[in-house]
Amino acid sequence: TKNEEEYMMEDAIGFKIDDYLIKPVNPKQILLTIKKLIDNKRLVSEKTSMAYRQDFRTLGMTLNENLSFSEWVDVYKKLVYWELSLEKLEDEGMHEILTVQKSEANVQFSKFIEKNYLKWLKNPEDGPITSNQLFVKKVFPSLEPKKPTFFILIDNLRYDQWKMINSLLMDYYRIDEEDSYYSILPTATQYARNAIFSGFMPLEMERHFPKMWQNDEDEGGKNLFEEKFLAEQIQRVMRKDCKYSYNKILTFEQGKNISENLNNLMGNDLNVIVYNFVDMLSHARTDMAMIRELANDEAAYRSLTLSWFEHSPLLDALKKLSQKKIKLIITTDHGTIRVKHPSKVIGDRNTNSNLRYKQGKNLDFNSKDVFHVKNPHEAMLPKLHMSSSFIFAKEDSFFVYPNNYNHFVNYFNETFQHGGISMEEMIVPYVTYSPK
Repeated sequence: TKNEEEYMMEDAIGFKIDDYLIKPVNPKQILLTIKKLIDNKRLVSEKTSMAYRQDFRTLGMTLNENLSFSEWVDVYKKLVYWELSLEKLEDEGMHEILTVQKSEANVQFSKFIEKNYLKWLKNPEDGPITSNQLFVKKVFPSLEPKKPTFFILIDNLRYDQWKMINSLLMDYYRIDEEDSYYSILPTATQYARNAIFSGFMPLEMERHFPKMWQNDEDEGGKNLFEEKFLAEQIQRVMRKDCKYSYNKILTFEQGKNISENLNNLMGNDLNVIVYNFVDMLSHARTDMAMIRELANDEAAYRSLTLSWFEHSPLLDALKKLSQKKIKLIITTDHGTIRVKHPSKVIGDRNTNSNLRYKQGKNLDFNSKDVFHVKNPHEAMLPKLHMSSSFIFAKEDSFFVYPNNYNHFVNYFNETFQHGGISMEEMIVPYVTYSPK
């Protein structure tokens, strides 16, 4: 067209045209437009694959170095970046190379955790921020007068899943700080999330709150006292008046109710909202055949998370909050990993059922698959019996008893589990936003 009127351009864009050329047209402009329309997918694929091949060597050399905890965060984020980039391409070869490199990274990461985790607990200043330090080191110092902070904890949200939901937030918020912290072991809700809200490690919780702390052997819910833990931590650490609220969202209706009553929370300094959906999704993937079909691999699992978030009352609430003067924090308690390698374990009938960690007496296991903590107190974990110990599955292995071995291997193989040691479970997002 010769028409240069702005309204014409806007109309054309509104009708989703592929390109807009104004006469006189340079032949190279036409060639560029044709290439963009016909060859775009191939060109992007070639460039992305080439860029990953170059980075593959650099990443490979990095994995052989003596990395710090912050460098491991960088490695994991780089691997997730390539995972999300390559997922858009139809290059199975590149996908397989990345999968192998990610597995090798988890082998080295597990060695790193085995070597350093107990040292961090003895000397916390030498280690990363962990679950029990999250409020003291990150949340409390960031609170501002007359500016409510909304602390949203989406249970079991991996870094790659956060990247997906973050794309929907960018129209409403800007990121002030994209950070990470390390979940404590076991990377399971009853340990990690209780540690976040109490500010204590599990052993300290058992000592300070004997009536509220629930061990693996105890019956009943294991996360029933988070609000009381939070109240006690606020009083203990801040030592000043801090108006706060705590809400746990387990159903769509509860989420909708919070979204419709946000104004009631604007007078608080801190509003904690725990969302359980993603954790329920990972468990449902194990239990329900339909969900297993819908989330049959990493990409599908991310897509399902994005679809949930897009249609959830949580996004609706965050859109409303973006119109107000607030601070937003999105984080989680632990991540999850897709397990692929069964590892035999034998324990007594009181041994817990989690597939990624076991606590019990006289455990028999394959030592190369686990991080064995002989004395739980060294890991700041309760010791139920004199001979009790903990084992944590490394990389992508999962524990299976010899009884009905093949049945359980087939049932749990390639499901998403948590409780053990992997980058996906331990390195989790902590992101601060401001409304645009």
